[in-house]
Amino acid sequence: MPSVASIAKLALILGSVAQVAAHPKFLRPRTIEIRQAPAAPPAAPAPGAPAPAAPPAAGAAPALTDTDILQFALTLENLESTFYMQGFQKFPDSDFMALGLTQDQVGALKIVGQTEATHVTTLTSAISAAGAQPVQACQYNFGFTTAANMVATARVLEAVGISAYLGAAPLVKMPAVLTAAAEIVTVEARHQTFIRTASKALPVPNAFDSPLGPRAVFTLASQFIQSCPQGSNLNIQAFPAIALAGGGTGIAAGQSLVLADPNQPTGAQFCAFVNQGQSMFAQLTSGSCTVPQNMSGEVYMMVTRSASIADTEILAGPSVIIMS
Repeated sequence: MPSVASIAKLALILGSVAQVAAHPKFLRPRTIEIRQAPAAPPAAPAPGAPAPAAPPAAGAAPALTDTDILQFALTLENLESTFYMQGFQKFPDSDFMALGLTQDQVGALKIVGQTEATHVTTLTSAISAAGAQPVQACQYNFGFTTAANMVATARVLEAVGISAYLGAAPLVKMPAVLTAAAEIVTVEARHQTFIRTASKALPVPNAFDSPLGPRAVFTLASQFIQSCPQGSNLNIQAFPAIALAGGGTGIAAGQSLVLADPNQPTGAQFCAFVNQGQSMFAQLTSGSCTVPQNMSGEVYMMVTRSASIADTEILAGPSVIIMS
């Protein structure tokens, strides 16, 4: 964890920065449903060519201060820490071992949860020492009913956590804040590699991870948030969510994805797929798009008005597709 000296330095640097703005009430975004097309003679639409990912800072993100970014990080760490705490309270070790995990791997998974709790206390101390009121943990509904559900969700949460820190990095102005974030994101990456290994997935599926901007990350996090204490709702608006058929599993390259309502969201022109630090775009035709080739690991899927994932162009999403 960052040293006491690092926290003190952050406090001195951020001492004059105001507390993050807050909404009085958490509002869950509406959901856009996307289904897999039924089996039929396949069409042959060409998915777009890869394009460099748009800067995750597009839209309202540049207005965030460094204290806002630390509060945003604390919001995610609160969610992850509570996730592991509730999971291990709900499921005994034997449930995880029934999945094929060894006793040592179950112990290591618990250590993942402990490090998330340490991230919470570290960020809380830094924000408090800077003279701001840290956001508190919210009420969550993770929806896991089995240990298998928990491990699968943990894999996604850790991937999103990595993308969140990468996406926030260009917004950070102070080197000390950037260093503190870097000290956390490398550990988040170790978490995800371990969970992928324990899940018998390829530990490192890609050479590059994908950054996501704060609004996109908050859209993914908001599906688990039921309500937050007064003053602990970040001034970040989630996009409408995407409900993928099968929860994002069982989707393969070349398959068609179909909007439940081809007229919603209004202005939708593309399905965007973010993977390996790049964006690929597939034209929406009559509410249907084709999943591109050459993607692996966790893929973020969005619906956009143009071939861009700038905040101003995203109409819904992201949702997570598990490709491998």
